[in-house]
Amino acid sequence: MKISKIACVLFLAVGATVAQERYPLTELRADLESFVSDRTLSNAFIGMEVKSLRTGEIIFRHNADMDFVPASNMKLITTATALSTLGPDYQYRTLLMANGYISADTLFGDLYIVGSGDPTISGRFNGGNVLQAFEDWADTLKLLNIDVVKGNIIGDNRCFDNIPIGEGWALSWHENIYWYAAQISGLSYNDNCIDLTIGPGRIGQPAVYSINPETNYVKFVNSSVTIGDSANTIDFHREPGTEVIDISGDFPSSLDSLEVPLAVNNPANYTADVFAETLGTEHIMVIGKTEDISEYERSHRVPPYSLMWEVASYTSPPLSEIVKVTNKRSQNLYAEQIFRTLGLVKYGLGSLANSRKVEQTFLNSIGVDTSTVEIHDGSGLSAFDLVTPDAIVRILAAMYRGDGWRYYYDSLPVAGVDGTLEFRMRGTKAEGNVHAKTGYIQNVRSLSGYLTTADGEPIAFSIFVNHFTTGVSAVNNLQDVVCTRLCNFSRR
Repeated sequence: MKISKIACVLFLAVGATVAQERYPLTELRADLESFVSDRTLSNAFIGMEVKSLRTGEIIFRHNADMDFVPASNMKLITTATALSTLGPDYQYRTLLMANGYISADTLFGDLYIVGSGDPTISGRFNGGNVLQAFEDWADTLKLLNIDVVKGNIIGDNRCFDNIPIGEGWALSWHENIYWYAAQISGLSYNDNCIDLTIGPGRIGQPAVYSINPETNYVKFVNSSVTIGDSANTIDFHREPGTEVIDISGDFPSSLDSLEVPLAVNNPANYTADVFAETLGTEHIMVIGKTEDISEYERSHRVPPYSLMWEVASYTSPPLSEIVKVTNKRSQNLYAEQIFRTLGLVKYGLGSLANSRKVEQTFLNSIGVDTSTVEIHDGSGLSAFDLVTPDAIVRILAAMYRGDGWRYYYDSLPVAGVDGTLEFRMRGTKAEGNVHAKTGYIQNVRSLSGYLTTADGEPIAFSIFVNHFTTGVSAVNNLQDVVCTRLCNFSRR
């Protein structure tokens, strides 16, 4: 068969154009391959996938179908599922219910704080006033001319199961005291932490501290010492199942004060206790005990709420705002509360099994092979969680096309600007461009999200590094170099 000269010329012209277009891509792939093959991380297990959101083309894959421990990249699954199933306008509502009657200035009966899984009852959305919600409730009681509550205050956390930590959380024995390991509860308050500010005392004397809220719920044993040296060895410890926190170690006299959120035991009881104390401060006397409902039920019959009356309520900000805290700050408690809310809304109880089913249904709907995904919590603290880079990129791509896209994108840390990426990739093309979720537990580092190339092409990417024994900075450098290279990439 003869081919005309014009056809030959057209064929060669098209071929030359394709070759010219593909060369930058070939070069990019070679660079990315060299990054993941760097000898600095030769003993690490690295996985990566990069996808064009404009064309759907997979730009680069490396172990993309292998399972990795995702650390806080698990929050990408949690928040994507929540925005897609609950919707960005979803709000929590926590109720203050009464089972008694008012006579003169006295409420004869118990008050129940009925949890809905809300993680936001704190100062975060109230100008820093951690007592705002409780003070508002006290004002409502005053409007009802109640000066005395002759009954108990009960914290009801039964919307979730009674398991306070995630399955397989990768924590050392003493880490239950720190904010990132705060207990999960259907009724939560102030991130289930007490905020401690600690500073130097006189040399040779204990460090001085204050707490917010000012509560008697937690007892402190302060054996710390203020020293003239520069070494800070201050440490905190809480025996599991207690409300006693030990402060130990040396605090340098030259060091400014530190703010440390410390996790409490039994958040529902903590919530009830601080509310009762707030009523006392507002000159409303409580004659009774504060307990969580599981304690109370051992000796009392709890009437159904349909037979009680609503005194007041607290409504959270919308989910679109809650996921910003979850992802930008990598707030584990928020992620766990959202995760269990999925099971609560769909199946009536916030539990691992119910919430896992909701996430698996969502993942199946967007084409993720759930046989390659292990879900054991919502935050990624679990060492049992497993996910592939391909699954994460599929989630990112689905959210890019979905109704919750803008809320999801805006919830992610921005390189060089805010959140957990505030100090990374500064002075590069990635600064202000990369919107991505970080993740870190021992020997695990992850980074997944979005960026735009030099041509304006939107990209979804996922980079997992497991089993590394180098410093975290070496892994961060790999991720930062990859992101910067992609931000500089041009097909022309």
